[in-house]
Amino acid sequence: MRSPFEYIKAVTETKENLFNSDPLATKEYNAFIVNRGLSYYMDTVMYANEMNRLHHIPKEWQFQFLLNSISRKKRWSKWNEKATKDKQLTLVKEYFGYSNEKAKVAMSILSDEQLKQIEEKLYKGGRR
Repeated sequence: MRSPFEYIKAVTETKENLFNSDPLATKEYNAFIVNRGLSYYMDTVMYANEMNRLHHIPKEWQFQFLLNSISRKKRWSKWNEKATKDKQLTLVKEYFGYSNEKAKVAMSILSDEQLKQIEEKLYKGGRR
């Protein structure tokens, strides 16, 4: 099973047609994730937008369009991380007035007992 990152790499770097070498590629290809990955690069964002606009065409056609339209070039960009919904991180941030980075460092230092005390001190009532 191939990851969406392999399809992005094939489109941007290797120019390998993964649909020819893998009969399951049609099922594995996640156009949304590939388009999202390509949207992080300045020179491929318009191609990704076009494929989002034409989402109804077959997956293989979408891949072929991207493969043959985007120039070969090594690209790198950091993917946006999902917003952390970690309850303890939120509590540490509120308790100390820290940013995400400082709160993560503080969490690595704090024990489970200390985190529980912070949670109890910040408890505002309602359902747990």
